[in-house]
Amino acid sequence: MEGAGGAYGGGKAGGAFDIISFVQRPQVILRGVCWLFSVIVFGCISSQGWKHDKATGKQVCLYNEDVNACNYGVAISVIAFLATMGLLVGEFFFEQMSSVKTRKHFVLGDLGFSVFWSFLYFVGFWYLTNQWSKSVAPENGYGVDNVQAAIAFSFFSIFSWAGSAFFAFQRFRQGVGAAFQTNYETDPNITSSYPSYPGGPESDQHYQEPPFSAGPNQRGPTDFQAPAY
Repeated sequence: MEGAGGAYGGGKAGGAFDIISFVQRPQVILRGVCWLFSVIVFGCISSQGWKHDKATGKQVCLYNEDVNACNYGVAISVIAFLATMGLLVGEFFFEQMSSVKTRKHFVLGDLGFSVFWSFLYFVGFWYLTNQWSKSVAPENGYGVDNVQAAIAFSFFSIFSWAGSAFFAFQRFRQGVGAAFQTNYETDPNITSSYPSYPGGPESDQHYQEPPFSAGPNQRGPTDFQAPAY
């Protein structure tokens, strides 16, 4: 399995790297979109997702004053930001992975993480939407645009990560299909039928009588006859 080329949708290991084809890959484009959405979500919440409470003198989350809502949105977006950078680096070196097992582990890791993070963004979208619907409108509309933008791009992130999972699954199917392909072709010079077994119909046609066919009471021309006295 080592040194195989073209496994799991990638080119042959050690081939020439083309930056144009790299940036045009659907996986790379979608990961760039995921990276951008993660920046927008945690940027919007971090910058104006909090307000200063004059009564307590503390920072309060605009999502119904639910600290967990703000922390959840920031946490999944920061991790998505870092994970996207790591996956892009892995994609950059994917063509240089000479081991099929290494490529398989990378594709499976990409698939599992993308599915899981699409689910987390789905939960985050409904969580933030629910808390925002219960919130009291902040004074002078402070942070409203940022809070709503975080909700919108959390929704978009569901599909961007789901799309990344889809392409990872397509790669995995290609790798599994290639693993089960035969490594040989049938020789056209080899006949498809087998020679008949001894005693079969064809062997009976080539059967020859023994040179001495005389019966037990008959003598052939070459039989020895004892002289009579």
